[in-house]
Amino acid sequence: MFMGEYNHTVDAKGRLIIPSKFREVLGDKFVVTKGLDGCLFVYDNAEWNAFEEKLKAMPISKKDNRMFVRHFLAGAAEVEVDKQGRILIPGKLREFAEITKDVVLVGAAGHIEIWSEQRWTSMEENEEESMEAIAERMDDLGLSF
Repeated sequence: MFMGEYNHTVDAKGRLIIPSKFREVLGDKFVVTKGLDGCLFVYDNAEWNAFEEKLKAMPISKKDNRMFVRHFLAGAAEVEVDKQGRILIPGKLREFAEITKDVVLVGAAGHIEIWSEQRWTSMEENEEESMEAIAERMDDLGLSF
């Protein structure tokens, strides 16, 4: 399970250091793709394969399903960790997430999220106000504290 928050920078070539705690689980090759809320999602190979199977099982006759599948698969890229613990984030993915320099990597249970620092800060400020309301809805789903 991925957890924690790490601040790093992307260099001029688009390379990002992956924290060692995350690399231990991810291995040397893994998948980076467009995420939700303007961030990137990172999956180890086992999680990615399970996610792909779920996407394949979705009926393509529904437009929302097709759009959902395209969102995640069109921009997906297998990346490899170099000797310095870095990956190269493809330009299209950096552009999608508005990543230029400062980033925040966030553990999110079965995947990692990569955020531009600006988007992360903005999201945190906006969502913190509604966290109590969200927690109440989670209780309705059986997740209580």
